[in-house]
Amino acid sequence: MAKSTAPANTAKTRRWVWGLWSALAGVVSAAAFLAVAELIALLVARESSPILAVGAFVIDIVPQPLKEFAISAFGSADKIVLLGSLGLAVVVAAAIAGILQFFARPFGLVVIGLAGVLSTAAIVTRTGASPLAFVPPVVGMLVGAFVLVLLITRLRRWAGEPGAVDADTPATPVAEQRGLGRRSFLIATGGVGLAAVVVGVGARLLNATTASIDALRRELALPEPRSTVTIPEGAELDVEGISPLITPNADFYRVDTALTVPTVDPTTWRLVIDGMVDQRVELSFDDLVGMGLDEYAVTLTCVSNEVGGGLVGNAIWQGVPIRDILRMAGPQSGADMVLSTSVDGYTASTPLDALTDDSRDAIFAVAMNGEPLPLEHGFPVRMVVPGLYGYVSATKWVTELKVTTFEADEAYWTPRGYAAEAPIKFSSRIDTPRVGTPVAAGTVAVAGMAWAQTVGIERVEVRIDDGDWQAATLSTPINADTWVQWVLEWQAEAGTHYVEVRAVNKNGDTQTEERAPIAPDGSSGWQRVLVTVSA
Repeated sequence: MAKSTAPANTAKTRRWVWGLWSALAGVVSAAAFLAVAELIALLVARESSPILAVGAFVIDIVPQPLKEFAISAFGSADKIVLLGSLGLAVVVAAAIAGILQFFARPFGLVVIGLAGVLSTAAIVTRTGASPLAFVPPVVGMLVGAFVLVLLITRLRRWAGEPGAVDADTPATPVAEQRGLGRRSFLIATGGVGLAAVVVGVGARLLNATTASIDALRRELALPEPRSTVTIPEGAELDVEGISPLITPNADFYRVDTALTVPTVDPTTWRLVIDGMVDQRVELSFDDLVGMGLDEYAVTLTCVSNEVGGGLVGNAIWQGVPIRDILRMAGPQSGADMVLSTSVDGYTASTPLDALTDDSRDAIFAVAMNGEPLPLEHGFPVRMVVPGLYGYVSATKWVTELKVTTFEADEAYWTPRGYAAEAPIKFSSRIDTPRVGTPVAAGTVAVAGMAWAQTVGIERVEVRIDDGDWQAATLSTPINADTWVQWVLEWQAEAGTHYVEVRAVNKNGDTQTEERAPIAPDGSSGWQRVLVTVSA
C-alpha cells in the first residue's frame, strides 16, 4: 500500500514546488512590466503609470455605497488602501500567470497580454492623455511577456521535460542539465527582480516630482493681502476637546479622486476661461496674483460628511474673487453653470450665479492659513466657494472654467448618483465628551461646532436624555461663512445618558431631525451620542 502511494505523493509535492517557483517567476515578470512602463512613462508620457491609471479607473467606476464606505472606514487613507489592494491583486494575478505558463502555456502570456490591454485602455481613456500615452503599458507588457517566457523556460529546464513534471522521474536524465537550469533560473530571477525594483522605484520617484514642486512652493513669495480677516474677541472658546476655530493645514480633511497628489509648476500653470463667453481668457499664475489678494475666512464641508463627522474644516484663505475673472470673459445669456476642471481631469459643476454673486466670496485661492496652498490641497490654485459642498465647487489644481449649462454638461460625480447642485445643509456636531470616553460626575462641558455657510448660526440647543432643549453658549462668529463653537455646562449624574444637539440658523430655520444619507446631496439629522458618567 505504501509503495503505491509514495510515488504519487512525491509527484504531488513536486508539483507544489514547481508551482511556487513558477508563481515567483510570474511576480518577477509583472515587476519587470511595471518597472519598464514607469521608466518609459518618465520619458514620453508621465501620466501613463499603469498602477495609477488602473487605480483612477477603479475610483471612477466604484459604486457610490462602496465609495462612501471607503471614506468612512479609512478616511484620508482610502487611497493608500486602494493602492495596497491593487498591488495585492497584481501579485496574485502575476503568480497565476506564472503558474499557467509553466503548466498550461501559453495561458500565462494571455494573462500578461490582458493586463497590458486593460492598463492601456485605462490610460488612453483618461482626460488629458497624450498621444504617446499608450507606449509605456505596451512596452511594459512586451518586456513582461519576454521575461515570463525566459524564466519559465529556464524553470522547465530545471524541472525536466515539460511533459514529465507529473512523473516519478524527470524525463531529462542528465542531472547536470537540470543543475544548469536551476542556476540560470535563480540568477535570472534574482537579477531581473532586483533590476525591476531599482528601475521601477527610481522611475516612480523621478516621475513624482513632488520634492521639486514642494521646494518651489516653499520659496514662493506671495504679495501681502490687501485686506485681512479680523478674528473677533470671543471667537474661540477655551474648552478642552473642542475643535480649534482655525483648522491647521495638516489636520484639514482631504477627499478627492487623485491617487497621487498632482504636482503643478506655478510658472507653467495656466487658467483658461472658455465656453459661453464673449471672449476666451487665459491667465498665468503671476497674472492671477497680480490682480491683488485678499483674505477670506471660509468653512469647507465635504458631501461625504456623516452627521457628526469630521469632513469639515475652517481656514483663512487668500485669493482673487472668481466673479472678477468671469467678468473679464463675459458670460453669455443662457449660461447657468460653470464646469471647472482640474489638471487630473476631475470636473465640478457650480451654479454660475454662485460665482458671480457680489455677496458671496467665491475665490481662486492661492494660500491657506498664511502659506501657499499645500500640495494636497490644490497648489498652486484651487476654488473655494462658501455654501456649496466641495464636490460641486472646491476644485483643486484648477486649470479651466467652462461657462456652460446644466443641460449641456455634467460633472464627475453627477452620473455617479450625486446632485448636480448641492448647497450645504447646515448642521451641528458634538466634539466633547467623546463616545467611549467616560466622564466624571459633576460639571461637564458639552461642546462642539455648528455651521450654516452664507447664512450663519443663530443658536445651538442641547438635550440630555428626553429633557428640555437648552440653549448653549456660542462663540462670536468670524462671519456667516465660518463655523462657530458652542458649549453647554451640564451637571452630569452617574449613569449613561444620551446627549443630542441641533442648530438654528439666522433665517430662523431649525436643523432638520430627518435622517438622510450622504447621496445625493448630503447627510442630515441630529447627532445623538451616548455618554457614560462615572460616580
